[in-house]
Formats: sequence, C-alpha cells, structure tokens
Amino acid sequence: MKTLLATIATLSAAPALAHSGAHMHPHASDPSWVPLLLAMASAAAAFLWMRGK
Repeated sequence: MKTLLATIATLSAAPALAHSGAHMHPHASDPSWVPLLLAMASAAAAFLWMRGK
C-alpha cells in the first residue's frame, strides 16, 4: 500500500501535469523568493554556528 501511495504522490506532482500561460500565482518569475532564501540561509548558518559551540 505504501508503494502505491508513493507512486500516486510522485505522479500527481509531475511537471508534465503543470499548466502553461499567465496566471495569478507566478512560480518563480519575480524576485519575491530572494528574501525567503536569504532568511533560510541565515537561519541555517546560525543553527550550524550555535551547534558548533
């Protein structure tokens, strides 16, 4: 059963099923993800720095 669920979950997120064209939720066409990426990198660096002490 787990194999079947894993297969279904994998196929449901396949890029072949993605739609094209303009829509209200751009995926990566604007730089709004940059602050999130910087925040995650800072949090990871702080975690690794504190873990090393």
